Amino acid sequence: MRLTSLDVFRGLTIAGMILVNMAGVADDKYPPLDHAAWNGCTPTDLVFPFFLFIVGVAMNFSLSKYTPENQPTKAVYFRILRRAAILFILGLILNGFWNKGFGTFDLSSIRLMGVLQRISLTYLFASLAVLNLPRKGQWILAIGILVGYWLTMMYVPVPDYGAGVLTREGNLGAYIDRLIIPKAHLYKGDGFNYLGDPEGLFSTLPAIVSVLAGYFTGQWIQKKPVNSETSMDLVLFGLCCLVIGLVWDVAFPINKKIWTSSYVVFTTGWALLLLAGCYELIEVRVKKAWSKPFEVMGLNAIALFVSSVLLIKILVRITVGSGEDAPSLYNWIYQNIFASWAGNLNGSFLFALVTVLLWWGVALLMYQKNWLIKV
Repeated sequence: MRLTSLDVFRGLTIAGMILVNMAGVADDKYPPLDHAAWNGCTPTDLVFPFFLFIVGVAMNFSLSKYTPENQPTKAVYFRILRRAAILFILGLILNGFWNKGFGTFDLSSIRLMGVLQRISLTYLFASLAVLNLPRKGQWILAIGILVGYWLTMMYVPVPDYGAGVLTREGNLGAYIDRLIIPKAHLYKGDGFNYLGDPEGLFSTLPAIVSVLAGYFTGQWIQKKPVNSETSMDLVLFGLCCLVIGLVWDVAFPINKKIWTSSYVVFTTGWALLLLAGCYELIEVRVKKAWSKPFEVMGLNAIALFVSSVLLIKILVRITVGSGEDAPSLYNWIYQNIFASWAGNLNGSFLFALVTVLLWWGVALLMYQKNWLIKV
């Protein structure tokens, strides 16, 4: 069974990821195109958990054939490990690309974690969980991780900071990352300054639940008839998650950078609502004309993400002219082609939008050539 609405959801997500990544390089951007400074959630903060949720839904369709009577073989586990390893290595390549010169990789200072690394680890551990635990055990694991993460983050003291300190450097996750990951390999941007990582090891634990939530959703959809009642149930589940996430926010703030438990539940709610909309329009009402561009992007999502990040790095690293004040190629294009007539805010948005259209053109060409790049 192939769920076209899932491909469209994935395409919407990768388009959103390219849009916010490209706009995020500019100094001036519309607030919805930027991450929350710390606590809170903007539309940009929904993109990454959406991707993990989609990984989980897709995982259900690929692993559903395995049952207690039909156990996975060693070859199945090898494919899972290989896929996770490839994703992790791709993430390292992105982190190291042009780190200290074109084509050079400084292994002594390369950042260890990142977006693809988190996808890799969450996919790996979620896969192992669903293949080795009964359904009840999977739910117990997911709830246990969320509650356990909340309690440890709030009540286990951090040396020099104490318990329940949820700052960039004072939270338990950042402390654990500093214990495990050498300082030179931690994240230095966004105020972390090598004291933690927004995709750190400890905060990857609740991110596994983002994948499991998608898996549970896909498992549930497979058993339901294709009708509006199924779409409405997804909406109700989504609204319940939003309410639970907002209530939990009072005790454990919604925060992407430390991937709090309330953030997992809250973003899962939005993922369910968007999936419900795609499912109703595409699967139930068979209105597909609007969705084709996103379906095309969704079929090569990882390839588009990796290529788009590499493009951003190239545009930022190449300078136009010489001297210390020479602008990057990104800033030159942004200022001279977009901001010069549209203003800074509109200019950064239009530059990002044009980039999305560029990658849609690439995706369309790949679709027409039947090039599907899978990890």
